[in-house]
Amino acid sequence: MRHVDILGVRLSNLAPDEALALLERTMDGERPAEHRAVYIVNAHTLNLAWESPAYRCALNRGFRVLADGTGARWAARLRGVRLKANLVGTDLVPALLGRSCADSRRYFLLGADAATIARAADYAACAFPHWTLAGYHHGYVQEAASAGRVIALINRSRPDLLLVGMGNPLQELWIDRHRDGLQVPLSIGVGGLFDHWAGTLVRAPRWVRKLGCEWAQLMLQQPHKWRRYLFGNPRFLARVLRTARVEHTRVLSPE
Repeated sequence: MRHVDILGVRLSNLAPDEALALLERTMDGERPAEHRAVYIVNAHTLNLAWESPAYRCALNRGFRVLADGTGARWAARLRGVRLKANLVGTDLVPALLGRSCADSRRYFLLGADAATIARAADYAACAFPHWTLAGYHHGYVQEAASAGRVIALINRSRPDLLLVGMGNPLQELWIDRHRDGLQVPLSIGVGGLFDHWAGTLVRAPRWVRKLGCEWAQLMLQQPHKWRRYLFGNPRFLARVLRTARVEHTRVLSPE
């Protein structure tokens, strides 16, 4: 199956190569192109979407929603769908930027605080030399006036790709709210990617990631988010099981 619905959010079922090819095609369209947003969701994001219809609608207005994490994979399995890949943003975005291209593409970083985004930009400029860093700005741009100024800055820099790292749900709501004003072919919500690039967060070892336990590493580094993992993950599974049971009952007892 190409898509699966989890807690009201429509997820695309793509392998890594399929996702990367799709992102490249989206950037390479002729301008002026319709702005397209790609969101990457995990159990926490889907919990927020279940609790907020406005946020759920914003996610579903995105061009594609990709699944990140063990919780999303388990939820898809309960619906009879085996997801092709765990499309973690901290892997997918560097893989996209690491692909060489004949014509240098441009990207803009938006998110984190001023010091963190500056360090992240320095890292990215060195790590991805085939791309041009068009600019960067901190993520404290929720007010209309500051959002207008940063959108003008982004549009003047003419990036092919906008990476927005404000955390959930702020980054997706910000992109959705300003999608008509952004003259960028593609934006991606990247969560804590800039913290990884700036050295504030450290990735879990590969064997931990393969076990689907990277959340434990993140919780150790960000203990203020312990409720998200220790309470949020069981809540997510309970909601998935409940909705799956309700839909199964409807199938067995059609009106």
